[in-house]
Amino acid sequence: MEEKDFFYTIDKKAAAEFKDRGSKFIAYAFPIDRVEDFKKRMDELKKEHPKAVHHCFAYRLGLDGNTFRVSDDGEPSGSAGRPILGQIDSKQLTNTAIIVVRYFGGTLLGVPGLINAYKTSSALALQVTPIVQKQVEINYQLEFDYTRMNEVMMIIKQTNCRVLSQEMQLFCQLKIGIPKNRLDEVLYRLNDLRCVEIKKVL
Repeated sequence: MEEKDFFYTIDKKAAAEFKDRGSKFIAYAFPIDRVEDFKKRMDELKKEHPKAVHHCFAYRLGLDGNTFRVSDDGEPSGSAGRPILGQIDSKQLTNTAIIVVRYFGGTLLGVPGLINAYKTSSALALQVTPIVQKQVEINYQLEFDYTRMNEVMMIIKQTNCRVLSQEMQLFCQLKIGIPKNRLDEVLYRLNDLRCVEIKKVL
């Protein structure tokens, strides 16, 4: 599998509603970077919708496509989580989660009806949020003397690196995400400054 320089995800939350024979399906799509982000959002939605009968979900994380989870949360097996994941995958997204909250309307929809409802509500949520292309980044930590600040920041700016965290005292510590396709150039330029210590962050 070739290594990618970019990936597709969504950059903000979205919600959409689908109704079928009295049942209401509210799909919430949101970007996540870690499983913890997903858990937090799930807790919030369970508080927000305490009377819902199901909170079904799917998410996919990371660039290799191997980190994903689906849950039917009590619906018939394969009728909820898989169709939700199918929508994430049909748009080739990662770092994306969808939780569909269901309120039961009194009529059983059957497995085909459920698959359609979870699939449609998820598709609608993804339609109302912009899909963005993001650079694959490799994280590094930099340590340097405060006097080199301007030179370091200039390289970061010119090469589209992202500052993830910073501590500025007499001695500065920066955590940055370097675009994968510019890694060699950035490391070369930072090494050129001599007094910058560079460490890869896992």
